[in-house]
Amino acid sequence: MKISKILVISAAIFLTACASQQEQQMEEAARNTTPTEASQVSDPFEPFNRAMWDFNYEVLDKYLLKPATQGYIAIAPQPVRTGLLNASENLEEPANTINNLLQGKPGDSASSLGRFLINSTIGVLGIFDVAESMGLEKQEEDFGQVLGVWGIGTGPYLMLPALGPSDVRSLTGRVADSYYWPSTVLEDPIVIGAAVISLLETRASLLEQEENLNRSLDQYLFVRDAYFQRLAYEVSDGAIQQRSEEELQQEEEDFSDFEDMLEGLE
Repeated sequence: MKISKILVISAAIFLTACASQQEQQMEEAARNTTPTEASQVSDPFEPFNRAMWDFNYEVLDKYLLKPATQGYIAIAPQPVRTGLLNASENLEEPANTINNLLQGKPGDSASSLGRFLINSTIGVLGIFDVAESMGLEKQEEDFGQVLGVWGIGTGPYLMLPALGPSDVRSLTGRVADSYYWPSTVLEDPIVIGAAVISLLETRASLLEQEENLNRSLDQYLFVRDAYFQRLAYEVSDGAIQQRSEEELQQEEEDFSDFEDMLEGLE
């Protein structure tokens, strides 16, 4: 298992290096474009990715993931679901602690560490999110976001079988996160169980958004662009959305001034 992980990391680093020149150009263009526009130049494997999208959505999701999610929602009461998700996310707090620190955010790192200590003890292995009631909010950060903050580009877009949308940087970060404690010392059934719970809850949160996906002219492009927008938002800690809101407000003010000018001419 460790050898395979090392091979994946090596392959990801190799792909990143091969795409470095292209990525530098893309990052330069991204400074003056929206996340959606940037994503249009980062999909060199589109034929393969489209085939994987069709397999994931039309086969795996349709016949496995979606029915399993609907069954899970029907069987498990909400308090049980919340407790299982809390316990699953609590296992990620040590990774959040380190990843926040690597981004130069000691306050968020301390918050993640405090959440893990409190929820693992008072919260009964994380089933109850006691730390949030004490004012310690979740500060979720993965190593892929760390690489983004360090200036490493996303690399090519990847639609992975079963795993869904990704990119070279995020894939590398995902592998690196798997080496954080306590995942390295827990039994495989616990790690797999936590991943399954997280996957089911993520799919459950998307059930209400399926209508938007079905209405889109190109479902593949819809998912790809949404993925890059979300990725840019996470790496910037919401700065991109904030900038967009400020630009929108400025446009409204400019339009209002224009209307006032027209009224003055009447």
